[in-house]
Amino acid sequence: MTRATARHILVATEKECLDIKAKIEAGADFAAMARQYSSCPSGRKGGDLGSFRPGDMVPEFDEVVFSAELHKVHGPVKTQFGYHLLEVTSRK
Repeated sequence: MTRATARHILVATEKECLDIKAKIEAGADFAAMARQYSSCPSGRKGGDLGSFRPGDMVPEFDEVVFSAELHKVHGPVKTQFGYHLLEVTSRK
């Protein structure tokens, strides 16, 4: 079965998500941005979510994580928790 690893940044608004994405695209470190801005406990680990399978996360997450280009920042992705930036770091 397919497994993926990813990291994310969770914030409350789409605007905040887009602002952080712009900083990352301008050269800011994803992990540093996660530690500074993410409201998810994973933010303390640079947004690292570890390894997971389809169905382990909410459907909006799976849609991106199991189909999007690796090592690229995707989002904003809206879920019931807020707005996410996602970076898929591996898929097997």
